[in-house]
Amino acid sequence: MSRFNAFAKLQEELERTKSQLEDRKIIEKAKGILMKVKGLTEDEAYVLLRSTAMREKKKIGEIAQSIITASEMLK
Repeated sequence: MSRFNAFAKLQEELERTKSQLEDRKIIEKAKGILMKVKGLTEDEAYVLLRSTAMREKKKIGEIAQSIITASEMLK
């Protein structure tokens, strides 16, 4: 039973880490779009993402995904 619990805990941690990595990739891609389109630095792009997320009461990853989606629609 102890091994099962430890394994379940490791699986949860792995899923959380995968999710965080995916969010980081999405955020980096959105920052790149903002840097290119708006002429921002990397730090400015991140601040814009963060402030928008706080204002909209959403996660940064959600805002980043919206930017990516909009960018793809405009291509």
